Amino acid sequence: MKISKKIEQAAKEDKVWWSFEYFPPRTAQGLQNLLDRIERMRALGPEFIDITWNAGGRTSDLTSELVKTCQSLIGIETCMHLTCTNMPKEKVDIALKDAQKHGCRNVLALRGDPPAGKEEWEAVADGFTHGIDLVRHIRGDYGDHFDIAVPGFPQHQTLPQEERARELQFLKAKIDAGANFIFTQMFYDVEMFFAWVREVRAVGITVPIVPGIMPIQTWNGFQRATSLAKITIPQSVMDALEPHKNNDEKVREIGTRLVADLCRRILAEPIGVRGLHFYTMNLERGTRMLLEELNLVPRIETLKPLPWRQSLTPTRRSETIRPIFWANRTKSYLARTENWDEYPNGRFGDSRSPAYGELDGYGVWIKQTKEDALKLWGHPTTSADVALLFEKFCRQELTALPWSDQGVSGETSAIAEQLAKMNALGFLTINSQPAVNGVPSDDKVFGWGPSNGYVYQKAYLEFFVSPELLDVLIPYIEKDPGVTYYVINKRGDLRTNTTSDGPNAVTWGVFPGKEIVQPTIVEAISFMAWKDEAYELGQQWAQLYDAGSASRTLIADMMETSLLVNVVHNDFKRPEAIFEPFLKAGAEFTSKRSSGTPKVNGHAHANGLDN
Repeated sequence: MKISKKIEQAAKEDKVWWSFEYFPPRTAQGLQNLLDRIERMRALGPEFIDITWNAGGRTSDLTSELVKTCQSLIGIETCMHLTCTNMPKEKVDIALKDAQKHGCRNVLALRGDPPAGKEEWEAVADGFTHGIDLVRHIRGDYGDHFDIAVPGFPQHQTLPQEERARELQFLKAKIDAGANFIFTQMFYDVEMFFAWVREVRAVGITVPIVPGIMPIQTWNGFQRATSLAKITIPQSVMDALEPHKNNDEKVREIGTRLVADLCRRILAEPIGVRGLHFYTMNLERGTRMLLEELNLVPRIETLKPLPWRQSLTPTRRSETIRPIFWANRTKSYLARTENWDEYPNGRFGDSRSPAYGELDGYGVWIKQTKEDALKLWGHPTTSADVALLFEKFCRQELTALPWSDQGVSGETSAIAEQLAKMNALGFLTINSQPAVNGVPSDDKVFGWGPSNGYVYQKAYLEFFVSPELLDVLIPYIEKDPGVTYYVINKRGDLRTNTTSDGPNAVTWGVFPGKEIVQPTIVEAISFMAWKDEAYELGQQWAQLYDAGSASRTLIADMMETSLLVNVVHNDFKRPEAIFEPFLKAGAEFTSKRSSGTPKVNGHAHANGLDN
């Protein structure tokens, strides 16, 4: 959605809103850490975020990648900065077309600072000289696809009157050329801001003005940022902060209070400003403290429209259904299904498509570096060591596994102990969800969709298991007519007890005045596509260890011989029923093993899958 529309909607609801700015880091690890931070800060409720474009366009590729990732994967409305510095028209168009392709509807058009090492700004060949040229180009070549923001400078109030009037005319010209709203530079003098807003309105500019707010994080950072931008600081602010300049915690505490007072003044003044744009400097705590001081978070929980995060890219906005297998690896699912043929109604994909399940051009990898992975998972040398890692993950004592980019979800925590017992028995769970029977749609753990509805889930388990243990499990599973399962080996041989070729909805919601929504499914074709990724992740885990080492041999052998299984208990009114076969089979298997009863030696004849 365009930011101007969001501002308009908030005004109708008389709602205070806020947004965050980030800049592209210089390193790959920094980029990953920033994405994790943006993901966390999304819970603070920003209406949108924006991503800067560094002087000279040196991070232009990173900016575009961040915009794409935030818009499609994190699912948060994103505004892209775009500057004229070192940017020929061709490069500008590449950035704009890429943003357009991935659903970005908002651009902040700037002239930009001089490139590194130069004091004077100069246009490049076939480039743009002024910010207004960029505004005209975007509006002329892209119509009304983009909302265009332009910068505003309350600090111009310190200029001589004639020069100030000229700057206001430059700003008005940009608005007349098609700009939709104004982001201001940071400021700490609220009276200066009010005076500037009045002058902006007096020259006939009526578009929304969004004040730029910089949290005070440390004394040195505050001094550096304000001196670099030549920002006027009221003496009262200096008097409050300077005595504590050697105590960063105190500076942050006082600074938070001062900036919160500034924000309250802005929101209380009758100038029509109901939103705040925070310059986060890629930091989390200062912005969080400021929002808490303002009593803006936690605000009323925004209900998730679906139990998984929607992408905002044009081709996926209407997506209403996904296979459950990629629940813990959303980025992988979005990337690998990007070119799958889509149903007209926006379903996840047609299994008849030749592109379905294709991995070429994407590949699979573990999120962690080798160093981080070894710290997390150590050097297991027995199957019991591996099972213990899975147990710890279920109990939130471990932050990740190769098959899960993030820690245990809130809903999985509800069955953490049952999962831990399963793993101790040898069923290595990589995905699960508990049964839910008509929980209100605004429930903090399980809720999603419109209010006044009810949501349901069938219990689901997915795990790796040895052929011998599976042979013991299957008879117990098949005694319960409410259970359906799929078993597959690394080679791709599939066995199931379901007689339907169609999908099995494992999550659905019932809402007033709507059709029943079924956003998560289990079905054979997707499971077979996921199988390649699941086994590959295990092999990559093995390869983190030295060739010939006990850990590599153990994990590689497990991936070669283990079967991948998913189980659905279709009676969602019996939340514990899905675990009963596993506990019984595990107990029988343990008893046979301890009594020395012979076992099948590595072949799963009973379940029809020969490894």
